[in-house]
Amino acid sequence: MSSKNLILRRIREALGDDPAQPDIPRDYRRGPAPADLDLLVERLVDYKAIVHRVSDISDAIRRIVGNGKVVLPPGVPVEWLPAEWLPAERSPAEGSPARFVRDDGLTPAEIAAADAVITAAAVAVAETGTIVLDAGEDQGRRILSLLPDLHICVLRPGQVVASVPEAVARLTPGRPLTWISGPSATSDIELNRVEGVHGPRNLHIVLVEEAAARS
Repeated sequence: MSSKNLILRRIREALGDDPAQPDIPRDYRRGPAPADLDLLVERLVDYKAIVHRVSDISDAIRRIVGNGKVVLPPGVPVEWLPAEWLPAERSPAEGSPARFVRDDGLTPAEIAAADAVITAAAVAVAETGTIVLDAGEDQGRRILSLLPDLHICVLRPGQVVASVPEAVARLTPGRPLTWISGPSATSDIELNRVEGVHGPRNLHIVLVEEAAARS
């Protein structure tokens, strides 16, 4: 018998057939503190993300997007879009300053051709400067947040938690999760930083101020 197996056998014998499972305390906070929001912004800026603290989502998107072509997950609300980009029937308009395309099964090439993607988030972690997407209707498939060069993520204060355990407690087990800490970047052995290798080179976080978040 190997030393490893001998050690494991002794552990099993010491524990018995049905070792008691200790209760794990999960006394996490259930809402953001003002310091959490400030810390999140600080971490995001450290990672070279651009943070917009706004009360008007559509105005922020207008300024960020410019004249680019944008892809949207199915559940992103049209209320986030500038009114002049939508016709009376409130659907994306041809020939408008920015052309919005809903992801209804777009090919990877079609997604990559977009200049930007707009998503929501499931939760954000202040301590690590991380936003988490769980493929909800307003976040879409993982590929949407990987191929376009610009990712715009709309985030509300109530989605911000202090720590990773708090974030995990809010997430639904089994859903596909994408954890994003700043724009995509990597470094070679000489520490030369290259951005955009594994995802968007540019990450803009639209952090909705409290008054607008309640509306």
